[in-house]
Amino acid sequence: MFNPTELNFDRTVNLNSSPGSRTDSGLPKISFGSPEPWRLTISNIVFDTYEKGGNVYTEYISKFRKAVEFVDGKDRPPIYVFTWGSQEYLRCFVQSLSYKLTMFLPDGTPVRSVVNLTLVEVASV
Repeated sequence: MFNPTELNFDRTVNLNSSPGSRTDSGLPKISFGSPEPWRLTISNIVFDTYEKGGNVYTEYISKFRKAVEFVDGKDRPPIYVFTWGSQEYLRCFVQSLSYKLTMFLPDGTPVRSVVNLTLVEVASV
């Protein structure tokens, strides 16, 4: 297994501008709106079951796929708390998941995959 080399956090602040309202230097006059939630992107997470001959899809990827499916009877995806080591970073949901299967046994069993995740912060209420 391979730990990602970095965790990428980003957040933007919404701006409100009035069309035609400009400063003396020609820049638009703006007021600050609300901040967007934090987004965390984790790229190139490698899962490898080659040594033990396990199926990387059933052991790992299928669990990630459930993170982007809505639970029956709910109008929202599952909520998680992202922690790394002892550090808790954010309460979130998985906004996007991409993965590729990159190595197979002779019988076609996938044994290595690379996963990319984007997590978005949600309120604790």
